[in-house]
Formats: sequence, structure tokens, C-alpha cells
Amino acid sequence: MAITPLMPVYPRSPVRPVRGEGAYLFGENGEKYLDFASGIAVNLLGHGHPHVTKAIQDQAATLMHVSNLYGSPQGEAFAQRLVDLTFADTVFFTNSGAEAVECAIKTARRYHHAKGNPHKHDLITFSNAFHGRTMGTISATNQEKLRDGFAPLLPGFKVVEFDDLDAALAAVDEHTAGFLLEPVQGEGGIRPASQHFIEGLRKACDENDLMLVFDEVQCGVARTGTLYAYEQYGVAPDIMASAKGIGGGFPLGACLATEKAAAGMVVGTHGSTYGGNPLAMAAGQAVFDVVANEEFLGNVRRTGERLRSALEQMLPNHDHLFESVRGLGLMLGIKMKTDSRAFVTYLRTRGILAVAAGDNVMRVLPPLNIEESHIREFVDGLSAAAADYDLPEAA
Repeated sequence: MAITPLMPVYPRSPVRPVRGEGAYLFGENGEKYLDFASGIAVNLLGHGHPHVTKAIQDQAATLMHVSNLYGSPQGEAFAQRLVDLTFADTVFFTNSGAEAVECAIKTARRYHHAKGNPHKHDLITFSNAFHGRTMGTISATNQEKLRDGFAPLLPGFKVVEFDDLDAALAAVDEHTAGFLLEPVQGEGGIRPASQHFIEGLRKACDENDLMLVFDEVQCGVARTGTLYAYEQYGVAPDIMASAKGIGGGFPLGACLATEKAAAGMVVGTHGSTYGGNPLAMAAGQAVFDVVANEEFLGNVRRTGERLRSALEQMLPNHDHLFESVRGLGLMLGIKMKTDSRAFVTYLRTRGILAVAAGDNVMRVLPPLNIEESHIREFVDGLSAAAADYDLPEAA
């Protein structure tokens, strides 16, 4: 059989969207879906948001791309905004989350190299993490499904159990450069790290001159109810990868770092042809115009609580399928007692989009500007689907 024109690396579902409007997607035959997947936490303002759309349209008609050989007024402005709003002193813009994590890994290693300690090159990473699909980022995980067939992997990573501080500290040796982790694991099953764990890693980094590197590709940009999830722990990283929601649907990522952490990232050490081009910067600025204020962030927290509460009230009615709800803000996961991927596939036939994850969890990642009506529609639809899902289970 001939290979498909699109390389067949995804088991694509029958959902074939051609148009989006707010929290809804529409298929090529007019099918309507409530989108609580948001392109895997990317479309954080839903589809066709007027401010983001206009910013992209206006910039596309003005200047899309020139490369980083030239000065970038657009990049400087957005970088300054990120610096003003976060722990960071400097920013490198990328096209994706994996590239942002790659830059974070290079920055952490280069820090020690520049200090005359090139032997300090290992990053301690954590079980069930997802950092991307590049050779570097799959080498940083222990997930065989990501690594199978791509050997030899890159050296320089040591994986220990997530949220186990003792294991993390025991893994530190003379080659350790730092720790790389998602404060809230996404693909791993919506698992927020404990306060004790995050504080312990920060203390170890401070005492041993190590880099604390956060991957906030999925949990960052208002998704958890603060601009970045690290704020909820009261612990700042040295380096942080951001992407997904930062462009509201436009491909954009960023690696943020303190001045100390980025000391080794000098001219010639890193680069990107597309990264931070004027079109991407317009998208990022438009997203931050909407989300980077306490009114919006407070609403995300309130909406997240309402959605969580509604789910927690509904779940016991179907306790043969659902176990519990977890997560922060509007980054929620429903732990299931049946196969989460099969149930997510079934939900699509009912016009509801969610995302499967590890640990048998269904991710609930709606646009951050959903309203009460969308919560009711989702929870009612989920409950009705769960009731009907009994039939094939019993067959």
C-alpha cells in the first residue's frame, strides 16, 4: 500500500476541522464540536479571537520575516514585556516548545562551560515527562514510546521519579548541571509537583550552583491561573521554556533566563532563522494584551474552580468510569477507571473534544475565556456520554 502524502505518524481521528469560532470547531461537513482540547493547550483564547486575528492580519500586511541578521524592534518589545512580567532578564524566541526546551538545555550546559566546568553537563529529569520530539528532548525522558527506534540517544540526562525529592537529590553528582522538569506534567497526566519538591530542588540548586530549568510549555501563559505556574509555588527557575499558548495558535516559543543563567549565551552560541520574526511577535503581543493582567488571570482561576466543582459533582454519578479531578486553573485532568484514550475517541462522536494523557487521564484544556454556558455544555455532554458508554463496556 502506498504511503500517505502526510507522513503517517499520527493516528488521525475522523474529526476534520475547517473552521473555528470561539470555543467551537466545525468540520468539513458542518459538524460542530465543543473544543475543550484547544489544540493541546495552544488556542488559549479559542478560535478567531478578534484581537489576535487583527494583530496577525495587520502584521502580515506590513512585515512577516527578515531573519535575525537585523535588529528586531518587534522582538525587543515583546522580550522586554516578558522580562517585566517574569523572573527573567533575557529571552530567546523559537518556533516551538521543543526548540524552547532545546535552548533551555543548551543554556544550562553553557552556563557551566563558561565558568570553566565543562564536566557539569548532566540534567536530572523526571519519569513520565514530555519535553518534545527532538533527539535532545526524547533523550531527556524515560518514555519508551518516544525513544523506540531512535537510538543512539544523546547522553547527559539522568531520569528519576517525578516528585520524589530524595531520589532527585541522590542523583546529583560532580557531573550535574541542574534539574529539568514540568512544574505541572501535561502529557504525563496533569500532575502538579508538590511544594516540598519544588522548594527542595531550588534549595539544592542554590547550594550547589545548579540550574533549575522549568518546562512550562503546556502549563505556562495563564493556563493554570497565574501567568506562569512557577508563581504558584513562590519559586523562580533560572531558565524556563514557554510555548503553546504564547502565540494563541501561531507557532511561537520562548526560552527565558536570568542574566546569571544566560551568561554563556553569547554571539554565535545559538540561533534560529524564523524565531521571533515580526509576525510571531505580533501574535505573542496580542495574546499578552488579553491575558497578562490580574482581571483575566483571576477569571481563569474562578472559571477553573467552577469547572472543577461541576466535574466533581458529576463524577460520582459515573464512578465506574471516573475516579477524580486534578490540576490547576484550566489545566485539568480526569483520572479514569477505563481506557482514557478510548473514551476520548468516543467523546468525539458526541461532539466533545478533549485530550488523552498518561496515567489513564483525560485532559480538559478549554480556551481560557470560556463562559458558564460552555461549562454546563461540557459537563452535561460528558455525563450523557458516560451514561451511554456503559453499553459497550457491558457488552
